[in-house]
Amino acid sequence: MDQANISYLVKLYVYDISKGMARQLSPLMLGKQLDGIWHTAIVVHGEEFFYGGEGIANCLPGRTQLGEPNSVVELGNTEVTQEIFMEYLSSLGESTYRSNKYHLLEHNCNTFTNEVAQFLTGSQIPAHITNLPSEILSTPFGQALRPLLESISISPPGGSTFNGNYGQR
Repeated sequence: MDQANISYLVKLYVYDISKGMARQLSPLMLGKQLDGIWHTAIVVHGEEFFYGGEGIANCLPGRTQLGEPNSVVELGNTEVTQEIFMEYLSSLGESTYRSNKYHLLEHNCNTFTNEVAQFLTGSQIPAHITNLPSEILSTPFGQALRPLLESISISPPGGSTFNGNYGQR
């Protein structure tokens, strides 16, 4: 079979790291309803890839300590092979998505999955996910929390830090 004609499904795993607390408390604290505090990961080629305070990491789908995702969004198909994708991730891990570049509000897991989704499928992840930081910061309470939020680094346990040596764990 010709490699160029093979396509691979790309999924976005969406986790609410607040475990429902954002939905319950956001009207009181922010004056607006938030459905969750979203952590996202890209699933392709049988692995889940995400970015956090430790850099780019990967694991089997749904195997971080966050458990099963709250939702799964099919982003489309890609013809990008596993080998090309691993080279791409290695390049990102050495430049844009090193661990020391993580920033909860401006350069986080959702920034990563949005960029990777565009590379693989030409599509962006849902806007309600990428707009979450600005939605929170648009409130007085969000502004008051900004110094605390900027000091937080999230890295879901359960993944292996990605080093470009795919399959050599």
